[in-house]
Amino acid sequence: MLNLFNLFRKEKLWDFQGGIHPPEMKTQSNGTPLSQLPLPERFIIPLKQHIGHEGEICVAPGDKVLRGQPLTFGGGRMLPVHAPTSGTIEDIAPHMTAHPSGLSELCIFLRADGEDRWTTLDPQPDYRALTREDAVKRIHDAGIAGLGGAGFPTATKLRGGLRGVKTLIINAAECEPYITADDRLMQDCAAEVLEGCRILAWVLQAERVLIGVEDNKPEAIAALKQALGGDRELQIRVIPTKYPSGGAKQLTQILTGLEVPHGGRSTDIGVLMQNVGTAWAVKRAIVDGEPITERVVTLTGAALARPRNVWGRLGTPISHLLQHAGFTPGSRQMVIMGGPLMGFTLPSLNVPLVKISNCILAPSASEMGSDQEEQSCIRCSACADACPAKLLPQQLFWYSQGGDHDKARAHNIGDCIECGACAYVCPSNIPLVQYYRQEKAELRAIDLEAKRTAEAKARFEARQARLEREKLAREARHEQAKQRSARSDQGELDAAVARAKARKEKKPEQEAAEREARHAQALAQQAEKQAETQALSRQSGDPRKAAVEAAIARAKAKKASATTPVEVASDAATAEVDPRKAAVEAAIARAKAKKAAAAQPIEAAPAEPEAEVAKADVDPRKAAVEAAIARAKAKKAAAAQPVEAAPAEPETEATKADVDPRKAAVEAAIARAKAKKAAAAAQQAETVSPDVEAAASPDSADPRKAAIAAAVARAKARKAQQQPSNTEE
Repeated sequence: MLNLFNLFRKEKLWDFQGGIHPPEMKTQSNGTPLSQLPLPERFIIPLKQHIGHEGEICVAPGDKVLRGQPLTFGGGRMLPVHAPTSGTIEDIAPHMTAHPSGLSELCIFLRADGEDRWTTLDPQPDYRALTREDAVKRIHDAGIAGLGGAGFPTATKLRGGLRGVKTLIINAAECEPYITADDRLMQDCAAEVLEGCRILAWVLQAERVLIGVEDNKPEAIAALKQALGGDRELQIRVIPTKYPSGGAKQLTQILTGLEVPHGGRSTDIGVLMQNVGTAWAVKRAIVDGEPITERVVTLTGAALARPRNVWGRLGTPISHLLQHAGFTPGSRQMVIMGGPLMGFTLPSLNVPLVKISNCILAPSASEMGSDQEEQSCIRCSACADACPAKLLPQQLFWYSQGGDHDKARAHNIGDCIECGACAYVCPSNIPLVQYYRQEKAELRAIDLEAKRTAEAKARFEARQARLEREKLAREARHEQAKQRSARSDQGELDAAVARAKARKEKKPEQEAAEREARHAQALAQQAEKQAETQALSRQSGDPRKAAVEAAIARAKAKKASATTPVEVASDAATAEVDPRKAAVEAAIARAKAKKAAAAQPIEAAPAEPEAEVAKADVDPRKAAVEAAIARAKAKKAAAAQPVEAAPAEPETEATKADVDPRKAAVEAAIARAKAKKAAAAAQQAETVSPDVEAAASPDSADPRKAAIAAAVARAKARKAQQQPSNTEE
């Protein structure tokens, strides 16, 4: 009894509100097995054949490709497209695609080589050896989208249902008139369809799998049951024929009794749905390793001589398919992609076949009926009775026609599945679905603009916040710099005040010592300048003595300020002249003089014992200077005998031209220092040695020494000439 109750629960079906029963017109094409058509010479492959963004192109014009080779790549909703056959890439350019707008999209043009060679495949017969994530990745890489007509990426849909899905529904209802692609696929490839269902159930870890088939497909039901055998994993549910029972929400309600909440998804109630064609494509992608390059497409309509279902390569021009089906166009002939209720009229027969193209309908004029003029709504409520989504089509029509977007949104126009049942039953021939599509497109544009506005506002607010943070940071840095500057200024002010106080508290003796040091330094500088620029006879003092006195004065000043250190600003003379530097320069001058004397040695005449002692202590040049001084002293002693110095003037002038004034000044300073040492010996000498006289003469070996001796002689001669005149007075 319990088993019978469980069986009853499993077989229980529910119904949905509304729906219609249009003529099926399926027998035109479902009686012929699937067939292959000759390949066209040229394929037009749109980059976008699904819901989502197009992938990135990975080929270029001139490239050779094989069947199944990816032409684009991408992740998420960016599904790749693959070459439908082997050949050469001719061009990549915009072309009109299968869309009601007739707008162009970027397409890849492939010239077939007729060989139809496959690329290297990676089959996996034991799909359970893969991980679930790896299986989903293979499905994505195969470029599989929903083949029932929605075109949603299958891998993305599976990732969203990896947790929480208990029931997997395989949609095999195919409720729209004329379309028999799924019916013929189940009849000819039932085993592959069931294997794809098992793979999807394993990926989702679903507890049960329900295959919903309308009862107007007895051959397909029989083929599925035969292929299924005794397998109880999959359950085939035969449902009553009613349009639109193949809608996702409607079929879910029929098989489970659950309704998808408004604004939600089927996964919210633990259900996920896939099309029967998608299940077949999943099996080929996992087990055989083949990406999707073809699909079953129904060629039907009274304008075709041979309506049937064929394997259509993606990218095949529609004109090529119709030509092989015996297309004979009539007056005002239209070609519809999809069914008569949800399809759309093609703007051109040169558009390509894509993944969501399940039917090409070429009806005759009698099938479509005469065009009737649209009339005013009579408020019959037939549209509301037929709506399977429980909407109010009449109100939605008024809001859409009047552009009242808020009220259209409030009446849930987004829940409309665009099945066309309302337009089918409308006695006023109002194309309600077209109004709804236009209104939904406008709402999408409004939402997109609002989203862009919100993003722009967020970016603006983020920028304003960033500028405010930067402003506060700058102000903080400026405040820190201001505080550091204030502390620095206060420190300098305190130092200046301290220096002023220190100057005020100076002792009188310290100030006197500093003045004396500055005065001595000035005298030393003056003596140095005179030594460099003036003659020996006009110098006011010894520069070395002045430098020594300045150093002594500075030492006294430092000693006086030792108890109270005070910063004393040095004057210009101190900044320019350093006594130590002057002493170093004098030492350098003496070294240069010694080097010159070594190059030109002076032959000194024999002298008295005192002269020999002096010669032992003094270098040759110093000896010559001392000899000249001795001669001058001797001439002073012989005051009664004036010396004519005129003959020596020309020689002196001639010699001065060859002597460096600075070197002469240095040598003169050295001579004065040595003269004191030789004064004692010079006072005892009464006569001048002829040899020394010869050494001082213009014919001497060293012209500079001779010049110095002549200058000293002239000075002594002038002094001796003045003494007789003073005596006479």
